[in-house]
Amino acid sequence: MFSRAFRVRSNTAIKGSDRRKLRTDVAAAFPNLSAEQLTEFIPNKEELNVIKIHSHKGEAITVYMNNRNPILFEIEKALYPTVYTLWVYPDLLPAFSTWPPVLQKLAGGADLMLPGVVVPSSGFPQVERGTLCAVTLLGNRAPVAVAVATMSTAEMLAAGMKGKGFAVLHTYMDHLWEYGDKSYPPTLAPLVTDSAEKESAEDEEEMEGKEPVTSFSTDPLQHVDVGDLSLKERGSCAILMGKEELHENRAAETAEDANTEVQQEAEDSRTPQEQMDALFHQCFFHALKCKVKKSDLPLLTSTFLRSHMFSCCPAGQQLDIKKSSYKKFSKFLQCMQHQKILQVKELNKGVESIVEVDWKHPDVKAFAVPEGFSSASAAQDSKSEDREQVYRAPEIIPLYGVSTKMIPLFQESGHRKGSILSSSEVRNIIINYVKTNELVDETNKNFVKVNAVLCDCLLDKSEQDEISNLKWDDLLSRCLERLQPLHQVTFFGQEPVVRKGNIEPIDITIAQRSSNKKVTIIKNLELYGLDPQCVANILQQKVQASATITPVPGTKDRVQVQIQGNQIHHLAKMLLEEYQLPRKYIQGLEKAPKLGRKK
Repeated sequence: MFSRAFRVRSNTAIKGSDRRKLRTDVAAAFPNLSAEQLTEFIPNKEELNVIKIHSHKGEAITVYMNNRNPILFEIEKALYPTVYTLWVYPDLLPAFSTWPPVLQKLAGGADLMLPGVVVPSSGFPQVERGTLCAVTLLGNRAPVAVAVATMSTAEMLAAGMKGKGFAVLHTYMDHLWEYGDKSYPPTLAPLVTDSAEKESAEDEEEMEGKEPVTSFSTDPLQHVDVGDLSLKERGSCAILMGKEELHENRAAETAEDANTEVQQEAEDSRTPQEQMDALFHQCFFHALKCKVKKSDLPLLTSTFLRSHMFSCCPAGQQLDIKKSSYKKFSKFLQCMQHQKILQVKELNKGVESIVEVDWKHPDVKAFAVPEGFSSASAAQDSKSEDREQVYRAPEIIPLYGVSTKMIPLFQESGHRKGSILSSSEVRNIIINYVKTNELVDETNKNFVKVNAVLCDCLLDKSEQDEISNLKWDDLLSRCLERLQPLHQVTFFGQEPVVRKGNIEPIDITIAQRSSNKKVTIIKNLELYGLDPQCVANILQQKVQASATITPVPGTKDRVQVQIQGNQIHHLAKMLLEEYQLPRKYIQGLEKAPKLGRKK
């Protein structure tokens, strides 16, 4: 439900009477909470806020916030706790455990299938179909997901633990979690440790001799031993290795050769998604080790993927984030940042950059460049490969915010100041308003009668005594003009970002320098996911002229490309034909030099 970005419609404080009603609703929904816990959960004096949001599917959801963290969300008058709440009250809901690698799939929007549920020796908690449940990772009682059971406990067992067991509503690492302080799950030991499990663990340790038994961790990227399988998660890429084969290899060959053989055998048994995860993992470390230098930082994440990781992809294979368990490149980088391999920051709003890399990290140092790649030649060829990478133009959608003057027109549809709407939503709201208030002109249905609200919202003072009817097109265009302009930008592999105002176009100008020389200046490339340094390098190669990067006057962090001569013809071909950017987002193409007639 929250695997994709949502829109915030309103944010208001909860006052006394509403706070008491909320406490009563929570007590009814979660009778396990004691009176003290209830007062702690819904305090009398601390600030509580209620936020109205719309999910990516258009569902209206109410979120309750306390100390900047979402604590509850409400859908169709049903209350659900968030993971932040369950970390404080871990026994609030009946809990079912799953393997750590499954978490990444749940956070990506998948439901929990019964084969992924761990069956404890003490048995499952008894639940009915529709019961609200918590999902934990094996060995840690801190819940990482909130889900609704699609079967009763008896039905799960009768089905042989096959099929969908739980419809997942919210998870750790989804967008609702990101709306809070983004803290990590605490490590909570299980309440009861089964003696039989202890004995089996001790027996296994004796059989393995000096081989230690790996403890369970809340981190989904750690090593977990399960039965007769060793499930090793490296960079969230699960590799299954039979223990018997692993011991045979260790006895017969060196540890390095054994690991290589086991990994090659495991590749055939992995799903396409797991293979794509492994490919991203390989190309990521390859790019860091051979392509990226400290002088390249800060580096746009889109450039890192397109110009560095793609060039590290083995022949015959292709990176596709949609076919991985991450689904978005930002999620992949977030995982790498969690391992403290690199640091990503949003230097410009909506444009993320890699600002720091730990080249001394054990995983980076341990990575071996695959056969067929030479780290020296790879570094030398990186510039030429940059030109071959496919740039994906961002998806740009104009949006509109409800301004103070337009509140009377939109409040009937439940919208307030600051509500964000698309043009189609604005159109539907206006049409419904006109029909509800019976404002269609009976004599000519192409016109709408102007009532007091439309008059105040859409007409200037000089027009209010003169205009009594408006054409439909005029009505809608006036409405859009008076709303606050916004826009949503979605870069490849990243989440949508909403910015104020209309997006600035790529600005191309011609400036005169000393000795009557002309230079072409290009600004705002970063807003479209283009790395100015990369563009400067490509242009310099194409036109055989000097290109430099200079700061934009009057700004701190933004830069511009400056290249000798009037190069607008080459720029137009690159931006319009190669990069497929719409012409409306490029300003200054008309300044291209006129081509003389060929003799």
